[in-house]
Amino acid sequence: MELQDLYPVVGSKKKSKRIGRGHGSGWGKTAGRGHKGQKARSGGGVRLGFEGGQMPIQRRLPKRGFNNIFAKKVAEINIGQLEIFGSGTMVTEEEFVDAGLIKRKFDKIKIIGNGKLTKNLTVKAHSFSKGAIEKIESAGGKAEVI
Repeated sequence: MELQDLYPVVGSKKKSKRIGRGHGSGWGKTAGRGHKGQKARSGGGVRLGFEGGQMPIQRRLPKRGFNNIFAKKVAEINIGQLEIFGSGTMVTEEEFVDAGLIKRKFDKIKIIGNGKLTKNLTVKAHSFSKGAIEKIESAGGKAEVI
């Protein structure tokens, strides 16, 4: 097979409709727009979400709550999840990402005291719970605030 022998599969290439080019084309006269009305006019049509004058659904439904766009996203990591690291390791933000403990972009990392820790680790994070600090230090490690 040569490059010049290649051709598209039959039926995959379809000619575009040439609208408004006479009766013989099948798309003449009103050119598929029907007779009169708003959608038949040049520039006609309704905006997105318009329901013909009826109160649109985005206005009919009740609004609740508030989304603070300035809120900081905090990644919470349990003490028990730190068991995957080797003893004597310095655990930083990069290690959390590499280990898969943090999957999305977060502003801060907080270590929480759920679970048990048996290895002495130096953990660097933005904040720690009191229980987490106690468990890290009782295992012989250090909790360092970034």
